[in-house]
Amino acid sequence: MPNSDNKSSSKGKLKLRRALISVFDKTGVVEFAQNLNNLGVEIVSTGGTASLLKSENIPVIDISELTGFPEMMDGRVKTLHPKVHGGLLAIRDNENHKSSMRIHQIPTIDMVVVNLYPFEETVKSGADYDTIIENIDIGGPAMIRSGAKNHAYVCTIVDPKDYDNVIEQLSENGEVSLKDRQKYAAKAYARTASYDSAISNWFAKTLDYPDMKWRTFSGELEQEMRYGENPHQWAAFYTDGSDSFGVASAKQLQGKKLSYNNINDTDAAFELVSEFNPKDEAAVAIIKHANPCGVALSENLSDAYEQALKCDPVSAFGGIVALNRQIDVEVAQKIIKTFTEVIIAPSITPKAQAIIESKKNLRLLLSQEISNPKAKGLSVKSVTGGMLVQERDNKNVDDAELKIVTKRKPTDGEMIDLKIAAKVAKHVKSNAIIYVKNGATVGIGAGQMSRIDSTVIAHKKSKDAAKAAGEKGALTKGSVVASDAFFPFADGLIAAVEAGATAVIQPGGSIRDDEVIAAANKAGIAMVFTGMRHFRH
Repeated sequence: MPNSDNKSSSKGKLKLRRALISVFDKTGVVEFAQNLNNLGVEIVSTGGTASLLKSENIPVIDISELTGFPEMMDGRVKTLHPKVHGGLLAIRDNENHKSSMRIHQIPTIDMVVVNLYPFEETVKSGADYDTIIENIDIGGPAMIRSGAKNHAYVCTIVDPKDYDNVIEQLSENGEVSLKDRQKYAAKAYARTASYDSAISNWFAKTLDYPDMKWRTFSGELEQEMRYGENPHQWAAFYTDGSDSFGVASAKQLQGKKLSYNNINDTDAAFELVSEFNPKDEAAVAIIKHANPCGVALSENLSDAYEQALKCDPVSAFGGIVALNRQIDVEVAQKIIKTFTEVIIAPSITPKAQAIIESKKNLRLLLSQEISNPKAKGLSVKSVTGGMLVQERDNKNVDDAELKIVTKRKPTDGEMIDLKIAAKVAKHVKSNAIIYVKNGATVGIGAGQMSRIDSTVIAHKKSKDAAKAAGEKGALTKGSVVASDAFFPFADGLIAAVEAGATAVIQPGGSIRDDEVIAAANKAGIAMVFTGMRHFRH
């Protein structure tokens, strides 16, 4: 029966006589092996690792000398042998195991140092199918799993960052502590799990096979944070190795480390602004608590930022600013006038960067490119006891078959604004109501339990914004409005008309569509159905 104690049944002592080193990433391995050799550790190695160590005059025993078999099949078979796995898995104080080792002349292997073929990097490079298959490591994960299982007697190292700690412990204490061997074992299994996850998900994507019985999701630690959404919550940021552009791959040029909420909000901002092609229009989105408080399009970023800020200048304080073009001097000068947590854009001019640098705590991220709003992928949300997994919402109003359902058709200008409003609505928490005029949001209602509440709140905020700008009435007068889902009753549409909307875009599909269409006709406004809902929870 397995020992349920989290401390091994062994006394925890490890006499390190022999280490097997087989690494693809050779960072630091020469110095590490030389230190092991200086400490009297015998080194067994394979292929390119053995050649490298020998070239540095470090004594090495080839794996074929240990196993009695040559490496074969282009290196596919070299460590899958009883003398390797027996040396790793043997329980040192078990008489039966000791007897088997004597009979079959299996030497103990007390440390295994392995990192794997670069499967994830090969996929990201755009390699062909056969090349990717050849970069699936078999022997490496097998040795890692064997050594990690037997951590009471074996130290398993999969991360070059751990080399220094290992040498320090061996030099000072003559062993690696059981506590650290347990930690290394946990890291080792996490690495093989992540590796297998990458392989499994690549197959699923390549074969268009999303409904697999088992799905795995993994990531590599990018940053451990001070806390999560709240100070009492532990948090960390993991990247999934994908080749997409966004907050995960962006380079931070300045400012404090990103917090949990910063990353969440910055991702929301950049995904939204990426809906708009920078070749066609400059786009700016200002986000607060994962919801936009202002979005605008213009010929240049400076004007777009000014119009986005006008929508809700109060909420923009302490927000996130995302831009779809290179940051220039004009927009940089405007952004720093309002307290901003994070700026993310594809690039920045040197003069604009010098302006941003005046705000030392302001985090500046560069993504190289905008995100691809059409990219395929999965969205994962945790629930108690499980996960909800769905395809990424990679469609927008440009993919919809638009249907004009009212007597009045939208003007060309209204249709442009309707499409902008629909794209913004996709990124606003449901229930979402978005008013747009002349390429800029002029009222946003988000996250309310009823759609009419979102409509009324957006109108109220537009009045506040107008007052702040020294204008009378509401910014929504003469605007268009988008809803992320259908109006279940005519009251929401009527409220939008009362706010000044002249055209509406919504999915349609309510059992009361006829009632809503009749209300639109009575008010003399245009209404367009998309047939595409964009709930966001």
